[in-house]
Amino acid sequence: MRIVCVGGGPGGLYLAILLKKARPEFDIEVVERNAAGVTFGWGVVFSDETLSNFLETDERTHHAIRDRFAHWTAIDVHYRGELLRSEGHGFSGIARKDLLDILVIRAKELGVRIRFETEVEDLSQFADADLIVASDGINSKIRKRYEDVFRPSLDPRKSRFIWLGTKKTFDAFTFVFDKGPRGVFQVHAYKFDATTSTFIVETDEESFRKAGFHEMPVEQSVAELEQMFANVLGGEKLLLNKSNWVQFTTVKNASWHCAPETLDGAPTQATIVLLGDAAHTAHFSIGSGTKLAMEAAIALAQSLTGVPDKLPKEATRAAIGSAIASYEKERMDIVARIQKAAQDSLSWFEHTKRYVEFEPLQFAFSLLSRSKKIGYENLRLRDPQFMQAVTQDFDAKAGVPVSSGEPPAPPMFTPYRLRDLVLKNRVVVSPMCMYSAKNGVPNDFHLVHLGARAMGGAGLVITEMTDISADGRITPGCAGIYNDEQVAAWRRITDYVHQWSTAAICIQLGHAGRKGATKILWEGMDQPLTEDAWPIYAASPIPYLPHSQVPIEMKRSDMDRVLEDYIQAAMRAERAGFDMIELHAAHGYLLATFLSPLTNKRTDEYGGSSENRIRFPLEVARALRATWPAERPMSVRISACDWAEDGITEEDAKLFCVELKKAGIDIVDVSTGQTIKGQKPVYGRMWQTPFSDMIRNDVGIPTMTVGNISSADQVNTILVAGRADLCVLARPHLLNPNWTMAAAQEQGFWDMEWPNQYMAVKGLPVAKT
Repeated sequence: MRIVCVGGGPGGLYLAILLKKARPEFDIEVVERNAAGVTFGWGVVFSDETLSNFLETDERTHHAIRDRFAHWTAIDVHYRGELLRSEGHGFSGIARKDLLDILVIRAKELGVRIRFETEVEDLSQFADADLIVASDGINSKIRKRYEDVFRPSLDPRKSRFIWLGTKKTFDAFTFVFDKGPRGVFQVHAYKFDATTSTFIVETDEESFRKAGFHEMPVEQSVAELEQMFANVLGGEKLLLNKSNWVQFTTVKNASWHCAPETLDGAPTQATIVLLGDAAHTAHFSIGSGTKLAMEAAIALAQSLTGVPDKLPKEATRAAIGSAIASYEKERMDIVARIQKAAQDSLSWFEHTKRYVEFEPLQFAFSLLSRSKKIGYENLRLRDPQFMQAVTQDFDAKAGVPVSSGEPPAPPMFTPYRLRDLVLKNRVVVSPMCMYSAKNGVPNDFHLVHLGARAMGGAGLVITEMTDISADGRITPGCAGIYNDEQVAAWRRITDYVHQWSTAAICIQLGHAGRKGATKILWEGMDQPLTEDAWPIYAASPIPYLPHSQVPIEMKRSDMDRVLEDYIQAAMRAERAGFDMIELHAAHGYLLATFLSPLTNKRTDEYGGSSENRIRFPLEVARALRATWPAERPMSVRISACDWAEDGITEEDAKLFCVELKKAGIDIVDVSTGQTIKGQKPVYGRMWQTPFSDMIRNDVGIPTMTVGNISSADQVNTILVAGRADLCVLARPHLLNPNWTMAAAQEQGFWDMEWPNQYMAVKGLPVAKT
């Protein structure tokens, strides 16, 4: 089999090595545009895990790399004049030039042919190849030539960065943050040999321009950086190597290969496969670019090793196609997870301004946990002393006494004050529609459902969306608070919660809007009622589904009626004994239809601009805050993103929350989506937390966060990193009403109050939450 790697970077060379080692009879060639020994990078980083992969695949390469490594286990954070160190992180750095030299030597030793200083403009010279590996970098010409097959997605990011070197050697992976009159600049630095370090400087576009770097020669901007970071550099210079200010581009491809039959008029009949940065990139802040390329080379080599040699041409193509399909299936999910972590890390650095008001310990923790690859528990294992300080700092700010010699309380078990209401911990039972009421009246099911979860240890329990009027219901089974019978039924539940638990209970008030008059969940979610339907209302007459009932566009008189229904509902909620109210302005229900440009097509003063679209929801929020007792808190649930083109923007969401803060709203319950049926959310662990982070730290208002939070570790990580003040869990509480008590057991936290009736199991081992 003849294989040509176009591009002699780490990915292409390592693939050639592994294939030639496993199948010496393969004819393998690497073609590189640069001269031998020429590279424009500085150092690259590998984790201990990646190094173990190298050891398993080619021991000689592993030992050669290891012998030239600079190794460290600490991460240093320079921030506000303080140096914070976290131990227990295993990384190694090597000069990119040294790495390439090692790979070239090993490839030649095995019999791989390498051609340097050869620019590949087309593929006709490889007409006899069976496989062409496009390892030609982020600006791949081959990917560009066949982009209709690969279907690339190129996402240039917001920040500017420049990749420099220095003779200052660092004994840890070092982050440096400078907030000055020109803005915020940050450094990613690490040693890669005995005398040299990589020194990447990154900044946002506003700071870049404020510093004047967009108008000056790169050499002058680097001289300015030397002055800015003089204390860290210790008198050493910054070194240029064809460096310039650039923006990182996230590269993805729908397919990583194309078969000969898909290449219309191609000068070769070889299968083409993308490798390394041509196929996918990951932000340098998690050090994964070279790692991704070389680990992809391992996976591709393993798939191709089993292809029989000396088959007829068509059979060879079929075998290669099958091998590469297997490679893609295995590797695409792995790369997607790494790219997601890299994107989370990248986003943190794009928004460093959001965090530079944090105190040092919280700032350092937020930085270390930014990609979700490392959380609270993992850091406790890596560096118990550092995390002891972080937790004590969080507890002290929460008003928890820190006793000498006693372990600090886990962050999730610190109290949180909202006006006169003090929650005993930071865990919230999410509002979950149960569709089990009759004529809007909650019953024994609701008593047991909410009562059990209150007794299970959560600090706050929120009812399902409780409708302010009969025509505001989602389904005939939805609960309401629009008459005295409902008030009495709710009072029975709140009395139970207050008598038998230490939880607070909040009622979520809402109006279904265009999503109303539908069947209950198990009879057909979102499907319109075929009989006994009631008229529904919305900002604009747009049905939720094509066959849904068309809502009536609200006139001012309709708004006045709904506003009065909300006020009366708040007054009834006070009589029903609730500690807190939440206004539901999310998920495509009535108030959300005003907020989203996808559902608000009005041309009057309630449509068009963001300021107009927030007008009626804000009017309702102000009226409820004025009605609800001053000593009791109030929250508002929002959808901060519609997950659809032309939907709510970050600026829309922030503007609404700025006004909610002015209106005296105490906390925002930040959710996303469910505005339209065709939404395309990006799911994952804690997938909605970034929106809470944005609202909390850009607007300066407390937040609750939701969205696939399932473990105590995730709750603690979110809280300590400053991404939310309370964590709202739905499915974990459906599965286990005592989720919070189990989390306390798991963490060895014994100061939490338990119902006397359950004390017999306090202290017994539990499964991890």
